[in-house]
Amino acid sequence: MKTKGLRVGDWVEVRSKAEILGTLDADGRLDGMPFMPEMFAFCGQRFQVYKRAHKTCDTVFPIRGRRVDRAMHLETRCDGSAHGGCQAGCLVFWKEAWLKPVSVSDPGPRDAASATTVCSEANVQARAQVADAHGGPPTYVCQATRLPYATTRLEWWDLRQYVEDYWSGNVGLWRIICGAVFSAYHHVNQAGLGVGPAMEWLYDRFHGIWRGTTYPWKAGVIPEGQPTPGATLDLQPGELVRVKSHDEILRTLTVNRENRGMKWDAELVPYCGETYRVLKRVTRIIDEKTGKMMEMKNPCIVLDSVVCEARYSRCRMFCPRGIYSFWREIWLERVTDSAPHSSGARGRGLGLPLSERGTR
Repeated sequence: MKTKGLRVGDWVEVRSKAEILGTLDADGRLDGMPFMPEMFAFCGQRFQVYKRAHKTCDTVFPIRGRRVDRAMHLETRCDGSAHGGCQAGCLVFWKEAWLKPVSVSDPGPRDAASATTVCSEANVQARAQVADAHGGPPTYVCQATRLPYATTRLEWWDLRQYVEDYWSGNVGLWRIICGAVFSAYHHVNQAGLGVGPAMEWLYDRFHGIWRGTTYPWKAGVIPEGQPTPGATLDLQPGELVRVKSHDEILRTLTVNRENRGMKWDAELVPYCGETYRVLKRVTRIIDEKTGKMMEMKNPCIVLDSVVCEARYSRCRMFCPRGIYSFWREIWLERVTDSAPHSSGARGRGLGLPLSERGTR
């Protein structure tokens, strides 16, 4: 596991288009990681490192943690313009070869680019989607769909990843300690010893000691197979909303924590009771498993600065991928501009893995 290099908060400059093209193969990839057309817009700009992307969560195959070699997350998200208008807003992966520290005068691959380039901007554009042989919708290719092939195996018990989390500045020491305690507690609770309700009650009584939430993996109250309630608020970007309490939301979920096909995830619980601005309404996203565009029957809401922080996630603790959380309108309530709000207090612009996002 890499233990030196760029850290959270360091300033970097995205290399020029020519420099980056000089690092790519004929498929527009470096070490299997695609450079997407949407990323050209950031060339030549300077950003601070948001997170060191030394690991990530693979949502193509059964959800698992994966190691990423020499990559960073900046404050840059895909706008979906080359991928059918996908609204997932994924945090972009930047390979270190595509960046340079602003304090370093480094020509990088510039000198050799003209002689060794095997990829053009047209190649990058063309590889973003594959036409269907039968005239159907195209299959989209992006960093999210290719993650399993641009990463390597990472077991949850590999302690080096947590050292890297701390050293890089991705996660503070107290968060790591709290995560370890919760993980141990949760695994005992799930061990089938018949003490689950008592352990959840105990957790709820003492969670304030470590400034945490109530037990985040509680089941909903609606029997499986029964209809779940909905709400239509017609929320628009810029409006203020309050996330309802965890108990209120549990009353809208099945025992499998679903509402009209969308999974409620433990990573959403820390945002309960807080107030945020609506960032956008989401109606279409790419299914990472198939590369096909999915149209949502019921639009979902993305809130500004509300992302998955992987503090309660199984086998992918502290994943820095920062996926936007998706919200049903019934989990939110509109508030006035005069109300105090906490947008941005917990994290910046993730959410649920796509396999747990609602598509209906």
